[in-house]
This record gives sequence, C-alpha cells and structure tokens, in this order.
Amino acid sequence: MTRRMNHPLWFLMPYILLFVAFIIVPVAIAFGLSFTYFNTVETPEWVGLRNYIELLTRDEVFMQHVLPNTIKFAFIVGPVGYFLSFLLAWVLAQIPHLPRTIFAIILYSPSMTAGIAMAVVWTVLFSGDHAGYLNAMLLNWGFISEPIQFLISPDHLMNIMIVVALWGSMGVGFLAMLAGILNIDQSLYEAAYIDGLRNRWQEIFYITIPSMKPQMLFGAVMAVVGTFQVGMIGVQLSGANPTPQYAGQLLVNHIEDFGFIRYLMGYASAVSVVLLIIIYSISKVTFNLLGEKE
Repeated sequence: MTRRMNHPLWFLMPYILLFVAFIIVPVAIAFGLSFTYFNTVETPEWVGLRNYIELLTRDEVFMQHVLPNTIKFAFIVGPVGYFLSFLLAWVLAQIPHLPRTIFAIILYSPSMTAGIAMAVVWTVLFSGDHAGYLNAMLLNWGFISEPIQFLISPDHLMNIMIVVALWGSMGVGFLAMLAGILNIDQSLYEAAYIDGLRNRWQEIFYITIPSMKPQMLFGAVMAVVGTFQVGMIGVQLSGANPTPQYAGQLLVNHIEDFGFIRYLMGYASAVSVVLLIIIYSISKVTFNLLGEKE
C-alpha cells in the first residue's frame, strides 16, 4: 500500500484539490454566470453577450469613472509600491540584524492592519471637521479658513486613496525582496569590485537585481494582483458605495455594487471576468519582463 502511494501526485493532491475548489470552480462559475441574467432569486436566464455589450457600450459609470479610476490607481500604486518595496528592502539589508528586523516588522504591519488603521488613523487624520488632524493644522497655520471635506471631495478622495494604498503596500512582496537580497552570495560583490565595479548603483543593477529575479517577479505579480483587488479603500474612507460622484469607484467596487447591493449577479460576473482578464494580461507582461528566459 505504501509503495502504491509514493507517487509525487499524492503529495500534490491537497494543493490540486484546493486549487480546483477555490480557484478553478469559482472562475468557471463566474464565467458561466456572466452570460446570464441572474438576480440570486430566479433561475439564471441565458442572455449571451448582453452583459458585456452593456458594460462596454452603455455603462457610463464604468467607462467614464470606474475604468479610468482603476487604471490611474493601479498604474500609480502598483509601480510606485513595487519600487518602494525594493528600495526599502535594499536599505534594510544594509543595516544590522536587530534593527533590520524591527524596521521590517514596522513596514510590514500596515499590510496586516489596513482595515483597522483605515477607521482609526486615516479617517481621523482626514476628517472633514475641525477635529481632523490635517484640517486642524491647516487652520492653525492659516492656509485655509474653513475645514476641507477631504474624504467626500471628488478632488481629494482618489489622491488620499493612493497615499493609503502605498502606505499599506509593503506586504509579502516586500518580505520576498528582503529575503532575496539577504540570500545573495556576498562573494559576487567582492568579485565584481575586483573586476571593476565602482559604486552602489552598479552593484544594484549588475549584481543585486539579476541575482534575485524570482523574488522580483513574485513581488511584481503580488503588486499587480493586490493593486487591482483593492477596492474597499474608497468605500471605507468615504463611508459610501458608490463613492461620492464615483470619484473613488474602482472595479471591485463596481462588482460589489451590482452583485451585493443590486443583486445583478450575472452583470457583476461579467465585470469580474473583465477584471480577471486585465490582471492576467498585466501579470503575463510582468512575467515576460522579469521571468527567466530559459
């Protein structure tokens, strides 16, 4: 019996079962429901491509607000957060073990407590009355004459969302980069300086980055996925879904709006499929840029 169960497939079976149950099956169901009208009460009714046609041609909120907001948010938070993750990981790698551990915990903790911090820290900081810390400072310094409604203002909400997202972007990708830098063979640096390496910039570009490509790829993929999945920031800050004048409305908010507020699960599934295609496409480009060529 033991001899019959020593095939590698048996060791992979738990992962395969979980992957199928929580990834393949939900994606397949969402893809199927995207071609139906489903209000969660009646039996799904086949409508073909109608949901996709309405999404791309008739949904003004999606085309004028949700899609531009998502692109702006993702293409700022993703690359900037990725660059900060690498930069901070490299800086921490240059200091001794004990302070490095302390600072790593400090930088990583916002990604674990983002929801609590949103309610406790950021809403108090940007509160739209005299008690808000930012408004209080601006009033005391004479920059403004009355409080600014930061969290419900279409002019400020997206910028605040970007700041909050960057603050919480030091997640597992950051830890992977730190581990990758710390595990680089130090003899490579010594040999490079003997061969003519002159400064830290050359050290980063010619030794550090090429030696930790797997960690760089992992961090990039996590940045892409995490950025596009973030959606509750605007809702939690403004306290409304949809956000005021759709200023902070992202794809995930659009899915929640139609799926769990309007109960149009077929339409919400179509938006989910579009989000999946966007994430997959950008992840594929990222893999082509940072993945191994062999």
